[in-house]
Amino acid sequence: MSRSVALDNICLRPSPRWGHTEYSLAYHHEYLAKRAGLSANDPGLLKRAHDLFQFDFCWNDNGGLIDWAKTGRITDMGHASYAIDGSDQTSPKQSPFTAVEEVWAFDAVGEYGLPDFDEQVRAYESINQQARKTCPDQLTTGGYYRTIVSGAIASFGWDMLLLAAADPVKMEKVFDGFFRRTLFFMQAWAKTSAEVIIQHDDFVWTAGAFMNPDIYRKIIIPRYAELWKHLHAAGKKVLFCSDGNFMEFAGDVAEAGADGFVFEPCNDFDFMVNNFGRTKCLVGSFVDCRDLTFGKKDVVRKCIDRTFESLARCKGAIVAVGNHLPPNIPGEMMDMYFEYLLPRLTR
Repeated sequence: MSRSVALDNICLRPSPRWGHTEYSLAYHHEYLAKRAGLSANDPGLLKRAHDLFQFDFCWNDNGGLIDWAKTGRITDMGHASYAIDGSDQTSPKQSPFTAVEEVWAFDAVGEYGLPDFDEQVRAYESINQQARKTCPDQLTTGGYYRTIVSGAIASFGWDMLLLAAADPVKMEKVFDGFFRRTLFFMQAWAKTSAEVIIQHDDFVWTAGAFMNPDIYRKIIIPRYAELWKHLHAAGKKVLFCSDGNFMEFAGDVAEAGADGFVFEPCNDFDFMVNNFGRTKCLVGSFVDCRDLTFGKKDVVRKCIDRTFESLARCKGAIVAVGNHLPPNIPGEMMDMYFEYLLPRLTR
């Protein structure tokens, strides 16, 4: 495990091996305790696991010092059970938005406000420094989750967003409000010592675009370019992340200035390699968590083999199961995955 391995891959510099990370590992308390030889409640368990499984890279994002739910309207769509004990499951609540006109009149900056800029910079720098102490052998990113589309989803919920997006002209100034708010936090991250920033925005579904493609190309993606100018000017690298299939827009996002992509396996890994393997860092693989969950060992091994065959055409990559390691993957499948994957990271 090495911060330098992650940075070299993100910067497309020569590295002795491909980078490695995974998501949702912390949900596997009992498995990690067994493998690490520590109590499931040991505060050092996750660090030991990161080192044990050769993590070079740790995801981090932070929405800033203001809690949206305490300062303005949001739509609580509930949360499906993800943890084994179902402790994270919540029921949806009635949306505060009852008419599409309310959405069109919405301004994210006015609704939620902004913290003091210098105070926000100090808070982000503190988070970054603490991460370096907690996980010194991993590169921990800066990042922001509720960018433009994800911000709109959090505020309005799916139903009102889809209805409002039917009028792109009226919706542009609404999206611009989320952009202006996000810009504040990108400017704050630019003042910190974080080397890499994740720009997360779930702007598509598994099936692809859910809005008119012109909204993406004329309204959303050009604003990404504006967000990233400030980060690049400060010497940061930007990794764009979205759930769902965004292959249709990957070229546009690359042109806007993303230095890499964090993506799920519904985006064909070969497509990403063929189009961006020499110019962008790719964070993902062919491996689908559903095959791990249902014990398809041969399928998982073949997907790992295919991943490394494709990586031979890349300059920089961080290998991961792009749709997370959910807590219902059996321990024997976790063992098989890591034991088959880790020796193959060496170039």
